[in-house]
Amino acid sequence: MTKFADSLQEISVSKKSLVSIGLDPDPDKMPLPDVFEFCKRIIDHTEVFTAAYKPNMGFFEAFGLEGLKSLEKVIDYIKSNYSDVLIIGDAKRGDIAATSSKYASAMFEIWDFDAVTVNVFSGFDSIEPFLKYTDRGVFVWCKSSNPDGYQLQDLIVKGSEDRKIFQIIADYCVSWNNEGNVGLVVGATYPEELKIVRDIVGELPILVPGIGSQSGDLEASVRAGLGRINHGLLVSSSRGIIYASSDPNNFGLAAANASFNLRESINNILEDVGRSFI
Repeated sequence: MTKFADSLQEISVSKKSLVSIGLDPDPDKMPLPDVFEFCKRIIDHTEVFTAAYKPNMGFFEAFGLEGLKSLEKVIDYIKSNYSDVLIIGDAKRGDIAATSSKYASAMFEIWDFDAVTVNVFSGFDSIEPFLKYTDRGVFVWCKSSNPDGYQLQDLIVKGSEDRKIFQIIADYCVSWNNEGNVGLVVGATYPEELKIVRDIVGELPILVPGIGSQSGDLEASVRAGLGRINHGLLVSSSRGIIYASSDPNNFGLAAANASFNLRESINNILEDVGRSFI
């Protein structure tokens, strides 16, 4: 395995957790007005239960420059206090090669994310700059969790034995994995498709959003998404954890309870299929 895959598995085993917590600060939902203080409270209460945090760039960017400053503080805080978790930049960047090279530099050298999400609509040369950072993870957006993703992702590709676009993307991910740092994003709202993707990509890590507010099927997703050798899976919940309570006095504790419950639910499934943490 590569350094990134090693880190993912080691952290998952150390934390006994396949949980990823999305940090999506929303002024209409946050019980505190300060973005950093809100995220800090969430992090302090949930760190023991999670293997990764996934800041969503769009939510921070919506606050303008102050949001980006808050994101910088969040990343620094996690790295300074909780170095045993991964930080995944949920940016879904992707463009022509010249632009993507700058995106990659920003994501890995400026923000110092351990992994990022990318969009491959422009083809391989749009994500190649990210893959050159061989110690970092690159999660390719394959099958999204939103209801209308099927409009493009489920189109059948002519001459491909009736395979759909998301299957073709999964195939490409295997061939692009020369440095061993490719992963995929597949929504928990489509566990059958997740199983199809897992069968295609073998041991590549899969990030599974859509648990919680999007009502993804947790048990079906864990069973479908597990790797055969390593777990190779991160199950992400955002709003279902960070907005478990709107009370400014106890939202941190509510987030802790929600993240604990998610971890335990996943671990019960792992035990049931004989894949519990040793």
